[in-house]
Amino acid sequence: MSHTQATTASPGTPPSTRNPFTRAVRPLNTLVERFIPSALVFAILLTVVVAILALTLTDAGPVDVLVGWGDGLAGLLAFMTQMALILLLGHMLANTRPVRRLLAALGSVPRTPVQAYVFVFVVAAVASLLQWGLGLVVGGLMAREVAAQARARGMQVHFPLLVASGFSGFVVWHMGYAGSGPLTAATEGSFIAEQLGHVVPVAETTFAPWNLTAAAVTVVVVGAALALVAPRRGDRVVELTVDARDAGVEVDDRVETPADRLDASRWITTLVGLALAAYLVVHFVRGGGPTLDIVNWTFLALILLLVRSPFEITALVKDAASNVGDILLQFPLYAGILGMMTATGLVTVLSEWVVSVSTPGSFGVLALLSAGLVNFFVPSGGGQFAVQAPIMLEAARDLGVDPAVAIMAIAYGDQWTNMIQPFWALPLLAIAGLKVRDILGYTTITLLASGIVFAATLAIVGPGGPS
Repeated sequence: MSHTQATTASPGTPPSTRNPFTRAVRPLNTLVERFIPSALVFAILLTVVVAILALTLTDAGPVDVLVGWGDGLAGLLAFMTQMALILLLGHMLANTRPVRRLLAALGSVPRTPVQAYVFVFVVAAVASLLQWGLGLVVGGLMAREVAAQARARGMQVHFPLLVASGFSGFVVWHMGYAGSGPLTAATEGSFIAEQLGHVVPVAETTFAPWNLTAAAVTVVVVGAALALVAPRRGDRVVELTVDARDAGVEVDDRVETPADRLDASRWITTLVGLALAAYLVVHFVRGGGPTLDIVNWTFLALILLLVRSPFEITALVKDAASNVGDILLQFPLYAGILGMMTATGLVTVLSEWVVSVSTPGSFGVLALLSAGLVNFFVPSGGGQFAVQAPIMLEAARDLGVDPAVAIMAIAYGDQWTNMIQPFWALPLLAIAGLKVRDILGYTTITLLASGIVFAATLAIVGPGGPS
């Protein structure tokens, strides 16, 4: 299956539109198209910016900055493995035949362009709440499927906005089942548990009623915002120019040798899938909770049970690797940025500034802003949490704020500015065949709409958290 050859579209907002909201976005789109570089160059430029900030805002010298960067390049190798596996498994699961059939059926649901944008967003948001890697891939696949079916019916949809809607679903991922921050805090022996002297169960963070309510409200508000910026009847739109639907991942399952018979046998993958599912049941029955590893094994079990043979597993891995590779290349660069910020104390400077101007009532909102800023430089949710959470939890203790509020404020900030940080858009854009500049004007609208919900939630919850 070829992602980039499956779709073609011209970038940018329609040149003429009757929609005042779309006209308001146009200057931002023009700015993005002209000045936002590729995601790799973006990461390199951020490295330079962080180095300059470290030299000017801390006591570190050039050698300190260089050593912090070099030491940091390999500082997230274990976490990189977990994140790569999440993305790999999410991509594989989304491309299994049963899931592709489900997406094809869902693609026929929207009957108007506005319904198409909102529907793709909602489906991607639900998938992101289940597993962020799955959400990214489903967002891209749904955008292509809906666009192709709309084209077949003669319905015009603006493809860049459709893809932006798919990526916008990612804005709620850290509120869901695979949120790395809350999962880390809920894990025995984690650095958070050691600092606090106890774990913070997901019942107080991910599954707290106030967080679940915030997730639902975010979906409604962002969906409404996307509907408002949608081109109206008579506006010129950038359409998908080819039928992007395909048969999914091609599986070479020819049986020519006795070994091929094993590779074509379903009972092998099913047996391992059942064993892994049994392990997960035992884990939860014994009181275990969701962790990053457990989330990965959950989706691996689903894949093993859904595929037809080891042949299909191999084909899915090869197809997914093309998307994982771009991110893995950039992860060391962001790990180096994280290393510089940690070694020079820059992240402490940024976070402590927030603490210095905080009160118990304003802490959550200011922590959100701080986390959103740090995420722009370190887009890894888990990596950012490892650096920033200890500082924020210490400040929360001093101010009498429930640790669950600090944890979710960091989670909200992380997912929030992903909408203007191109790192995690790469897998979805690869599937859609677009560039970051094609969607960033629209995802900025998502940033504004979701930011209002996140800030309002933390202001309402205040220092008391779920209690």
